[in-house]
Amino acid sequence: HPLSLQHGIVPIVEPEILPDGDHDLKRCQYVTEKVLAAMYKALSDHHVYLEGTLLKPNMVTAGHSCSQKNTPQEVAMATVTALRRTVPPAVPGVTFLSGGQSEEEASLNLNAINQCPLNKPWALTFSYGRALQASALKAWGGKKENGKACQEEFVKRALNNSLACVGKYVSAGDKGSAAGESLFVANHAY
Repeated sequence: HPLSLQHGIVPIVEPEILPDGDHDLKRCQYVTEKVLAAMYKALSDHHVYLEGTLLKPNMVTAGHSCSQKNTPQEVAMATVTALRRTVPPAVPGVTFLSGGQSEEEASLNLNAINQCPLNKPWALTFSYGRALQASALKAWGGKKENGKACQEEFVKRALNNSLACVGKYVSAGDKGSAAGESLFVANHAY
């Protein structure tokens, strides 16, 4: 057992294929599968108790500069397929990174992942940073008087993603809002 488990801390393993580049969905799926397979081999070699871990990966998406745009259903099928090929069912949960997707894209893709008809033995949820905060930060704008509007935006995004975790999110179509803006930052330092 890793030291973290002995102290009641859940180890979160976070391999991420960055969205920088013009690679297509198939390439991202291939690389994601290779990385996850190697990572779970290493965890097995080190006798890590998988039931006590969480996986925090990227969704399988085309590179930000790829001309081909994929539907949430295509992202979902590629993502769930990659997970099914590499992630042991003993892992209790997968908490996706947003990886520079807009808030709306991240919610729609998570929703489609949870609606995907393939068997999914893990809880599939979110661990978003930028895709949970962008609209809230924009509403706040650093002004104390905007605190309530900021909180309302944050709660709205959290509720949207909560619904997406059970495949029940329906987009309000807020195309003009901050929720639709790309959150991609080239060479983003995590």
